[in-house]
Amino acid sequence: MTDQTSNEHPGESRLAADPTISNWERATLEKLVFASVQERRSARRWGIFFKLSFLIVALLALWAYFDFTTNAGGDENLGRHTALIEINGEIEAEGSGAADTVIPSLNKAFSDSGSAAVVLRIDSPGGSPVQAGIIVDEIQRLKRGYPDKPLYVVVDEICASGGYYIASAADRIFVNKASIVGSVGVLMDSFGFTGTMDKLGVERRLLTAGENKGFLDPFSPQSDKHKAHAQQMLNEIHQQFISVVRAGRGKRLKETPETFSGLYWTGAKAVEMGLADGFGTVDTVARDIVKAEDIVDYTAHENLPERVLKKFGAAVGESAVKAAIHSPRPQLQ
Repeated sequence: MTDQTSNEHPGESRLAADPTISNWERATLEKLVFASVQERRSARRWGIFFKLSFLIVALLALWAYFDFTTNAGGDENLGRHTALIEINGEIEAEGSGAADTVIPSLNKAFSDSGSAAVVLRIDSPGGSPVQAGIIVDEIQRLKRGYPDKPLYVVVDEICASGGYYIASAADRIFVNKASIVGSVGVLMDSFGFTGTMDKLGVERRLLTAGENKGFLDPFSPQSDKHKAHAQQMLNEIHQQFISVVRAGRGKRLKETPETFSGLYWTGAKAVEMGLADGFGTVDTVARDIVKAEDIVDYTAHENLPERVLKKFGAAVGESAVKAAIHSPRPQLQ
């Protein structure tokens, strides 16, 4: 006769052979044994997964590092040329409009002995005043360090708010007659849900240490004190924006009551108002203004390992952090 218990788990065999254990106790203990086995198996699988993930990330990091050092070390003689840097999209902490992305490109373009001028092509609706301010400060520093190397801005579709904040630091701004230019203003937006909460019978239970810690909380009524404080901050940032524009444009700027009102205009109107200097593209500026038709792109582009590493990090962060605290921030838009 074949032994029916030969393939059973040892723990299960001992449980079945013990006459002092009732059926329900036996079933419960069997479930606990099986759960313990499954937990150990799951732990081993997760351990293997994280080890493989770490190995993949390490290999990608090495790939990105050696790719960067190889490119950085190739200081080939490019001859006399026009250096190009592009900003596309919002001015924010990541992407082509981030200070950490733009500034290394600016430094490389200015320091290259073959670059006759630097052209910053901007297509941006605006964004963070902090990122824009950091980029402007670096542009001003580089212009002092390289007084014979001009910086020109060429506007593509739109150069508004934070984008124009950066553009105003250039020596000259060139636009298309249909480009959108301007929007010298600051905004801070959020939502208020107190009325909806009252209708639904939802009670907001917010505890703070510090009477103003709930500043601009969208689920609490807005106080006059908080509104006044927010408006004061916006006015201060607006004045910083205005100062940068006035310093950059100088006597070319034909100020009117609407200039710093937050409105934007076509490229043709912007030239009339002194917000821009003329019409042109990257090619025409390189050919007719810089007199160096060869254009070299210094824009920092992410390679494949960097993109994979960022996506992997974002996925891990999303799975580890399920909730985030959002506070409204000033935007140059």
